[in-house]
Amino acid sequence: MKKIIFVSGIGTNVGKSYATGWLANHLIAKGEKVITMKMIQTGNIGYSEDIEIHRKVMHLPLLPIDTDFTTAPIIMTYPASPHLAARIDKREIDLSLIDKSTNKLFADYDTILMEGAGGIMVPITENYLTIDYIHEKKLPLAIVTNGQLGSINHTLLTIEAAHSRGIDISYLIYNPYFDEDATIAAETQAYFSQLMKHRFPDIQYIIMNNEHNK
Repeated sequence: MKKIIFVSGIGTNVGKSYATGWLANHLIAKGEKVITMKMIQTGNIGYSEDIEIHRKVMHLPLLPIDTDFTTAPIIMTYPASPHLAARIDKREIDLSLIDKSTNKLFADYDTILMEGAGGIMVPITENYLTIDYIHEKKLPLAIVTNGQLGSINHTLLTIEAAHSRGIDISYLIYNPYFDEDATIAAETQAYFSQLMKHRFPDIQYIIMNNEHNK
């Protein structure tokens, strides 16, 4: 069965790109044919730094589908949310390019991990949010979190926002790269573990190992 899992963070710079590559390896080890892609890349010219991170974590070189931009069909130069980057680049975001990419990728892969930009409330256009896209396409969600101060609040807000739209959450992925305080990190990991078990049992909670984390 073909499927797309949308990978989002609880905010910006939470280690989402590394988590996307890590999740790909996790699923490949279970026998799935998995590829990653970037929904919209900002802050780059002629390449996607996030795709490069995915391949690094997956121990792969850039693939032909990377160099022909199938896995990153929309790239904008300014490092900002997509709606602002598009305005600065004086272009419109054509979401049909994403559909063309996923259709092409499904010829060779069963599972696509689609990394978004920032969190699920990031605007794609002035009147269209990332959560609107996820809901419209009926995509299950993988949420990337960490042990930074405030992460519990941001994680719960993300879960509640997704559930308010009827969006299924497949994974909560904890990236330990940002753990600076051992006490806070241990408590945060333990809190998420009991929370998923008792309140959100349908969400699979995974703590990444430290290899290639960021």
